[in-house]
Amino acid sequence: MTKIEIKNLVFGYDSQNILLFDHANLNIDNSWKLGLIGRNGRGKTTLLRLLQDQLEYRGEIIKQINFVYFPQKVTEHNLTVIEMLNKQTQFEEWQVRKELALLDIREDILNLSFDDLSGGEQTKILLALLFADKNNFPLIDEPTNHLDITAREIVANYLRTKKQGFILISHDRAFIDAVVDHVLAIERKKILLYQGNYQSYEMQKKLADDLQQQQNEKAQKEVTRLKQTYREKEKWAKSRESAGKGKNKRKLKISSRPDDTVAKNQMRRAKAIETRMDKKVKEKEQVIKNIDFVEQLNINFKSDHHNSLIKVNKLSLTIGNHKLFKPISFEVKKNEQVAIAGKNGVGKTSLIKSLFGKSKVNYTGTGVIANNISVSIIRQSFDERGTLTDFADRNKIDYQELLNILRKLGTERETFVNRIEDMSLGQKKRIEVARALLIPATLYVWDEPLNYLDVYNRQQLEQLISVYRPTLLLIEHDEHFLSSIGATRIELRAEE
Repeated sequence: MTKIEIKNLVFGYDSQNILLFDHANLNIDNSWKLGLIGRNGRGKTTLLRLLQDQLEYRGEIIKQINFVYFPQKVTEHNLTVIEMLNKQTQFEEWQVRKELALLDIREDILNLSFDDLSGGEQTKILLALLFADKNNFPLIDEPTNHLDITAREIVANYLRTKKQGFILISHDRAFIDAVVDHVLAIERKKILLYQGNYQSYEMQKKLADDLQQQQNEKAQKEVTRLKQTYREKEKWAKSRESAGKGKNKRKLKISSRPDDTVAKNQMRRAKAIETRMDKKVKEKEQVIKNIDFVEQLNINFKSDHHNSLIKVNKLSLTIGNHKLFKPISFEVKKNEQVAIAGKNGVGKTSLIKSLFGKSKVNYTGTGVIANNISVSIIRQSFDERGTLTDFADRNKIDYQELLNILRKLGTERETFVNRIEDMSLGQKKRIEVARALLIPATLYVWDEPLNYLDVYNRQQLEQLISVYRPTLLLIEHDEHFLSSIGATRIELRAEE
């Protein structure tokens, strides 16, 4: 078995004041199906880049294998699939066809334009190319984005049955649980390796966190006690200092020692006590910082007199001569959460855009939105640029409130000074979510809100919806999330 060995790895971006990896050590067997997890901004994708020697670092990364990264960068989208694949790398066409069959993709897709495929179909094409290459070790970064529920099950089974190992980044708990046999967690202060799937990791982490929390509570009590002791000794030292000064004044004419000798001795003792106490307090407080806490989010939900906010009756969309889905009827009532489901390419995002006047596709049937309601949208694509101050001004939201929500979502303060275009995809998605939560709204429309968000953020949104029950229309493929919020599902079915 070949191993990937990391020794004393030290790395941090110049634009940040913190190290992502501080003398990290790790051994990875290349036969493992390793799930790489951790909060956004902790360095998951960065670690994959370090393995590929794309960044300068201190320490050693010892490997006897070459890596291949997913998603591969596609520059010429207007080519047919087979032409695009040939541009990417050398491969055996029969091998790609075999992988496509395993991914439930029809062979004639090779002759279609890559740009005309749905996001899920493009993902499967690139995965097929990844595993057609038997000579390199796969690094798979967020493969579930844009995959519908059925496609996620197909891809999960595809990866689970592979004989070769890989490293996989994903925030979909059910998906990663079904695929991996080891979990590597990048936590606040360290990297931890667990044997087993995601569920096994969660159980082990909960036990460790419970123990850590007990230690935290004990340490917090000790910090309080130390600070109280320090205050008492500081008060004593000051009283002795005052007494010493008074005594010196009385004995000034008969003492051979300088007037301030006693005072200086008392000050030195007080300073020594302060130094010792500060050291003990910092040691105890350091212990308390090892757990990720999930804070409660707020939402600016403004319920009004409308009982029905969206009413759709026998609606169907057509692009060119192609009807996207069979006529659909549904209603979104106050405090309901309705999820639009369906396979990739069936027209879920097109439906939302048509309801809110963002699309000019042809349609039959009706879709009515209640009058004079405010709507807050989470967009699937995010192309903002500039500083967070600029972003707040453009969207007419309070800058300090934006920073407050970003902190609750787990964004480090050091990131606030970065330009948005320089942030990770997960950090950008947090900004989009924060904006949507701050805008006063009667109706929320979320198009794949969980893409690029970590597990903690997903839990926060689940909790938020359970507490506030905002009126919500969403597109999402995370089965665990939809079940958790109790969403009503509307299935779009393609025309035969």
